[in-house]
Amino acid sequence: MKLLKTLSLSVAAIALATTVSSADTLETTMKNGKLSCGLNTGLPGFASPDSSGVWKGLDVDICKAVAAAVLGDASKVKYSHLNAKERFTALQSGEIDVLARNTTWTATRDTSLGLNFTGVNYYDGQGFLVSKKLGVKSAKELSGATFCIQAGTTTELNLTDYFKANKMEYTPITYDTSAQSIEGFEAGRCDALTSDASQLYGLRTTLKNPDSAIVLPEIISKEPLGPVVRQGDDVWFNIVKWTQIAMLNAEELGVNSANVDEMLESKNPNVQRLLGVTGDIGKNLGLDPKWAYNVIKQVGNYGESFDRNVGKDSPLGIARGLNALWKDGGLQYGAPIR
Repeated sequence: MKLLKTLSLSVAAIALATTVSSADTLETTMKNGKLSCGLNTGLPGFASPDSSGVWKGLDVDICKAVAAAVLGDASKVKYSHLNAKERFTALQSGEIDVLARNTTWTATRDTSLGLNFTGVNYYDGQGFLVSKKLGVKSAKELSGATFCIQAGTTTELNLTDYFKANKMEYTPITYDTSAQSIEGFEAGRCDALTSDASQLYGLRTTLKNPDSAIVLPEIISKEPLGPVVRQGDDVWFNIVKWTQIAMLNAEELGVNSANVDEMLESKNPNVQRLLGVTGDIGKNLGLDPKWAYNVIKQVGNYGESFDRNVGKDSPLGIARGLNALWKDGGLQYGAPIR
């Protein structure tokens, strides 16, 4: 009986601790009036400054969208620029509240770091960037090559697996940031650069002569990239997760930043729930009823964000591919808002 009483008290204590913890991030963010968000140190298409020093990118839009949902203002974000080795520690320590830094969702990261991935904002895969002068057409021709690699990433492990499986040898040169790795590549310190394919296309645009290098056709891994939050914070987890989902549903329903005001008059019940005209989704999240309206009005739907940052309206010009909506043959699928 004493044991049962002790166990009951322990369970109650854990439940109380979880309840307190789950409210901390939302309450702190609202109190501070700023969202603390972790980004890459500089990666075109995902997080990089424009000519005016304003940070833009697919991951930047995640930060802005969460700020719009929680604070009603997409500009209320404090950015922390982190290299791959720093990113998880910054989130674990509470330095940031969302990590939106082209980070691959893996089993080890999801189960051993005290962190949760909220979804996938970009389906990617690891590829290879090589100089055209090398005369290489396939990754299978890179045995004995020297590689520039960013430390603290899944890239290192994937490269080891690929070369071992194909009975090839290679020499790695590691760097702390993607900017350093492309500088090493351009300076000729390595034969090839390997990373997520989207990152390679972005880094290629920073070369003095982008046409001097090509991305090889092989994709050697699955790299589902997405935002990360701390475990034990379910309210905050739900907010970040459903912010992403709202952007996907908005694209599917034809709601965008240009027409969102007129869509408030839509008779479609799915649009009405999305924009907070009906239903209590905002209340359930602890947010204003127009949380998703603010996201779409100030940041846009997923398609808008994709196109301007990495897609057809960007210098990268990446096709939607796997990142198209499910109804268009892609993998992006937003759960129902109802």
